Amino acid sequence: MLHTRRPRIGLIGMGHFVYWPQFEGLREKLMTKQADVAACFSDAVDVVDLGFADDVDTSLAALKRALREDLDALFIVMATYVTSQVVFPFARYLRVPQILIALQPLDRLDYAKTTTRMQLENDDVCSLPEFAGVYARLGAPKPFFLVAAASQKETIAARIGVYERAVTALAAFKYAKFGYLGHTYDGMYDMNTDPTAFAAAFGAHVQMLEMCELAEYVHGAPDDAVRARIAEIRGIFDIRAPSADPLTDFVHDEDLALAARCSVGLDRLVETHGLTALAYFYKGEHGNDYEQIASNLIIGNSLLTSRGIPLAGEADLKTAAALLVMNRIGGGGSFAELHPFDVCDDVVLIGHDGPHNLNVSNEKPVLRKLKRFHGKPGAGVSVEFKLKTGPVTLLSCTVGGDGRFALVSAAGESVPGAIPATGNTNTKCRFSVSCTQFIERWCEAGPTHHLALGVGDRREEIRLFACMAGIRLNEVL
Repeated sequence: MLHTRRPRIGLIGMGHFVYWPQFEGLREKLMTKQADVAACFSDAVDVVDLGFADDVDTSLAALKRALREDLDALFIVMATYVTSQVVFPFARYLRVPQILIALQPLDRLDYAKTTTRMQLENDDVCSLPEFAGVYARLGAPKPFFLVAAASQKETIAARIGVYERAVTALAAFKYAKFGYLGHTYDGMYDMNTDPTAFAAAFGAHVQMLEMCELAEYVHGAPDDAVRARIAEIRGIFDIRAPSADPLTDFVHDEDLALAARCSVGLDRLVETHGLTALAYFYKGEHGNDYEQIASNLIIGNSLLTSRGIPLAGEADLKTAAALLVMNRIGGGGSFAELHPFDVCDDVVLIGHDGPHNLNVSNEKPVLRKLKRFHGKPGAGVSVEFKLKTGPVTLLSCTVGGDGRFALVSAAGESVPGAIPATGNTNTKCRFSVSCTQFIERWCEAGPTHHLALGVGDRREEIRLFACMAGIRLNEVL
């Protein structure tokens, strides 16, 4: 039920037609470089082989196919020196990120024995400056570059992996629909988002949804589907008794049944509208039906987030975008904000009351019943865990005074240790500066108060995504 496009990556080799009659078999040998690059991509993307272009006519033919294939990026393999007429059609007409790859076969030439043919076989970088200049003269977006010796296989695979993940995040927004259910948490000025501006920045449609539709799906959830979801929940979570927090309570069978029914209904809402992501919040009154449903979505939205359909609470549309980016670049991504800091251990607690990505939990996630959600109406079952120990990345999406969207990122480390048993996620994060300095620097960057917290150091993928998407990036650490 994942509503996502598989990224479509174009791959083309380029050479110089003048060489072929001069050096027999050279063209065929150079074309093998393309296959070596193709082997570096994962099974998560569709690679479209556009063939080999060596003059403007073969390039134009390949371009026409590329336009039909709905590509998300183009990888150009520089097989030898290439005149820039060959790249002109792609620079001028194909508006997707383009990565120029020059993988020299030899670590170095044997200078005493080098022939002209041997030099041509290793001339992968010769036309890179010419190509770069032509993109600039045409006013095209700057291309990206990957230069290495063919023997540096691990470096090549890692670099292509980073590009692939950045393209995957970019592709996730193409033709996407972000659901918007309810309204933002009132009074949070940083949360308000113009759907048209969002569509312009990210290329995704914002679908307005109503609580009455969700309520219909929740109340109409088939009993067998609810029973199956209860069994799934019991298998995934560690259901805990009340903690020292007086807001916690026992999780009763009827609590799980309600959460499961809301989860099934939420799945149908996502399926009906073909949503890629969802931002939601509803402030009910006096325990009404909508309030009860909205208060019991945390398990359902955590399950969806863990399946690659991120949800953001408090109707934070911007953070839904950050969560989608974090998910597609491999960081998982949980909805979070800054919690209290600890100067004794020099850490900042980072977490929230949901939604969460269960795939990044350090251990079996916990369920706790909360008699009240602080700052929100209603009661229900909540999810509690901490992220896996090791490198983590923070990503926030914000809007500046000029109305333009921007990303704010930082890298830190998730460290082991106890967390509050309050039914929220909480991760102890340590940074390269003191915990208080980090908070100051993070806030100086002007983020929104929510963020996507993901595992691994994902800064390079975020840099590439921001550049490819044309969105400003402020790196804090």
